Amino acid sequence: MSVLILATLDTKGHEAAFVRDQLATLGVNALLVDTGSYAPPTVTPDVRREEVCSLEGVRDRGEAVARATDGVVKLVRARHAAGALDGVLGLGGSAGTIIGTAAMRALPLGVPKLMVSTLASGQVSQYVGEKDILMLNAVVDISGINRVSRVVLSSAAAAMAGMVRAPKPKPDTRTDRPIVALSMFGVTTPCVEHARTIIEEAGYETLVFHATGGGGRVMESLVRDGLVAGVLDITTTELTDELVGGFLTAGPERLTAAGAAGLPQVVSVGATDMVNFYALDTVPERFRGRLFHRHDPQVTLMRTSSEENARIGADIGRKLAAARGPVAVLLPRRGVSRLDAAGQPFDDPIARQALFDGIAAHVAVKELDLHINDPAFAEAAAHTLLDLMKTKTKTKRKGT
Repeated sequence: MSVLILATLDTKGHEAAFVRDQLATLGVNALLVDTGSYAPPTVTPDVRREEVCSLEGVRDRGEAVARATDGVVKLVRARHAAGALDGVLGLGGSAGTIIGTAAMRALPLGVPKLMVSTLASGQVSQYVGEKDILMLNAVVDISGINRVSRVVLSSAAAAMAGMVRAPKPKPDTRTDRPIVALSMFGVTTPCVEHARTIIEEAGYETLVFHATGGGGRVMESLVRDGLVAGVLDITTTELTDELVGGFLTAGPERLTAAGAAGLPQVVSVGATDMVNFYALDTVPERFRGRLFHRHDPQVTLMRTSSEENARIGADIGRKLAAARGPVAVLLPRRGVSRLDAAGQPFDDPIARQALFDGIAAHVAVKELDLHINDPAFAEAAAHTLLDLMKTKTKTKRKGT
């Protein structure tokens, strides 16, 4: 077993060596990787900073951190690809946390990842991202071995030893099924739940992701990691927040992973009628006077305009036009969410058509005279994806 300990050994050397020694007593071999910048390391590293990155010409600390980050990402990827990495443990303050967690995010799910950080008691989403990173609060600064740090660092070593020594779950070819990813929001739940049942009855395992920003990022990440066989992207509302300025964006790369991987995908426009904000007083001043719906005391929804829908549609269309795999776009003429239906507050046929036209300018679409939550729409979406996946499998077999 081999664990990499990532630390700036000019400031965290003795602490990193303590963790290494603790791991050794637990039967786990660990290597110290120096990610420091200026002062010489206080202990001898197993991987010198010169092997991580070149610091020649570095002008400031920020650039040094950026280079070290790029270097450790390449290091852990190479060691993992070579089968020479069982886990990663990082120690750090702000710079060390940036460097260590970047390396961890570069590894697939299941590789043990533990970051002992002075920042772990606060907001850590930017460090964890979409990966299974365990953040451990350092409690005190990582500066010396004392009665507090000794306990925390020993716990970190024990946790890492437990993770790397525990038996790994093995694939079970008798029960494991190909995975289909689905995107869902509260206002598209009936559609996704019905489609999920159909897909599972066809022999697939389903993973449903709540389209609240983090959910979309995780879905895209799992697709990039090769864990998914097909995508039923019913709910693309996160693109709306990205383009209009809402709070639940999944970033500009949303709706790109399946296309880049060549996976079969069926895409619709669930909840693109709304932009998500928190309480009403969080809505930016530029949106005052728009049509809002108070979902609950902490969530305010804003109806997208025709102009915004046209931009959202164009973004969806451009991304899908670049896909390397089979794509089907299904559009519900009678509404794209529970709020966008006859008699509901966001019902707007003109805005819907602007959305549909924006997509159709770039990629073929199929409009259905249904509401997105009609059972028939869910059935059409699910069966279309099943057909695409069957065709993809047959084509692949012929190619081999």
